[in-house]
Amino acid sequence: MATEAPNTGLAERLGFENDQVVQELGWDEDVDDAVRTQIEDTIGSGLEDEDYDGVVDAVVLWWRDGDGDLIDDCVDALTNLADKGFVVLLVPGAGHPDHVDASDISEAAQTAGLNAGTSTRAGDEWIATKLVQGGVAKQR
Repeated sequence: MATEAPNTGLAERLGFENDQVVQELGWDEDVDDAVRTQIEDTIGSGLEDEDYDGVVDAVVLWWRDGDGDLIDDCVDALTNLADKGFVVLLVPGAGHPDHVDASDISEAAQTAGLNAGTSTRAGDEWIATKLVQGGVAKQR
């Protein structure tokens, strides 16, 4: 009997669906390509880069301690986001030198007008937190 790969269904649990337009911000060589591939497979297309200027259903924001100001980057993630869109913030896991504390994520989200849901492991080295506009953030 085959075993499921770790994080199978992660994209769906975070709320990604077929035919969504998803913008990716904060990409660098350290991102988890398996997580990116799962999202692309779920939405049925590639991720749009930071230069994309159309309306998007979701934003994937890779962020590390030292990348600048998390509040500003959360606000920037809202630029092209549709009214019912969401942001998935990915930060390095605990123990990583660029880890971001959950309290910092919650504070930045709230200041940017977003609500942070629970966090979940995304790949070997990343933690994903779904941020939604208004209302309560829900994991699916």
